[in-house]
Amino acid sequence: MMEQYKGADFGELSPHVFAIADVAYREMINEGKNNSILVSGESGAGKTETTKMLMRYLAHLGGRSGVEGRTVEQQVLESNPVLEAFGNAKTVRNNNSSRFGKFVEIQFDKTGRISGAAIRTYLLERSRVCQINTPERNYHCFYFLCAAPPEDTQRYKLADARSFHYLNQSSCIEVEGINDAEEYLATRRAMDIVGINEEEQEAIFRVVAAVLHIGNINFAKGKEVDSSVIQDDNSRFHLNTASELLECDCNNLEKALITREIVTPEEIITRTLDPESALASRDALAKTIYSRLFDWIVEKINVSIGQDPNSKQLIGVLDIYGFESFKINSFEQLCINYTNEKLQQHFNQHVFKMEQEEYTREEINWSYIEFVDNQDVLDLIERWIDCASG
Repeated sequence: MMEQYKGADFGELSPHVFAIADVAYREMINEGKNNSILVSGESGAGKTETTKMLMRYLAHLGGRSGVEGRTVEQQVLESNPVLEAFGNAKTVRNNNSSRFGKFVEIQFDKTGRISGAAIRTYLLERSRVCQINTPERNYHCFYFLCAAPPEDTQRYKLADARSFHYLNQSSCIEVEGINDAEEYLATRRAMDIVGINEEEQEAIFRVVAAVLHIGNINFAKGKEVDSSVIQDDNSRFHLNTASELLECDCNNLEKALITREIVTPEEIITRTLDPESALASRDALAKTIYSRLFDWIVEKINVSIGQDPNSKQLIGVLDIYGFESFKINSFEQLCINYTNEKLQQHFNQHVFKMEQEEYTREEINWSYIEFVDNQDVLDLIERWIDCASG
């Protein structure tokens, strides 16, 4: 099917994402014009799958052998399952919802062959690591790891996914159409292709397991006012296991969870935390660890694929998660929805407003096309931002 759209005039064949990708590629080759393709829509509309199709088509048009026999385009395509494992989750409307924004910059040489690529990610939904609601799930990788072969789960001291607080807040543990055990192995294979070696994979999944164990550490009131201690032997087990997996001192980890340091010009003051504050400290640590792990994986993929510093031609593909409204919406969700509103306004401006203004100027006989203008929504948010910053 890809061959049908290769070089075909735009509009000659049935509408398809391949046609959009082909136009972008031909303009780049023939006119030296760099292009970006923005994929937008509501959650569950198929943005991520559309992005994959765009990338497959661009990989079909230009391929180049990479290091150790791998092709650059193969590495770019195989980065998808890796990023999905660590950045996608089941939501109310989508079983494989992207919980981060992704801009893939595909670089081409003078002959139109892919010579490098770079992946940039934005706005990973950190709050999902420690807070989910039915019928949603946490990030896929947690469930994949809990369903891993026994030798792996034993090494990380993991049990059934239902035994971990960060996963059992939702009654949804399994998703129809997703075999977590098979996806774990598929993720490991994809990691091999994108250049993440066995030792690095081991370190990655140690961190994933450590986050789960951190979530099972609970606290009780300490002897002093507004202080806390590790609640029981079960919490102590998870604390010890997390410190082993993270290769850090157990006492230092415990201290980091139940105390807070305040730095003043004169001294460093250590304050104890009550159980509620200690839980917040625990969750903040888990979110930070996971977020930094995700950033490291993206950086590793970029290093492995390699960028072409001499490339003057590129096509960018943007895939961000869609507009959503949950039972409980965090500040992150406001940022996500605001970004979607801005993209929609950009679309409205270029597809409807500017075109229809031009028709009016040129006195073309046409019928006005009604569309929903979301400028009022943007004005409401942006004026609030101006007030807050002022």
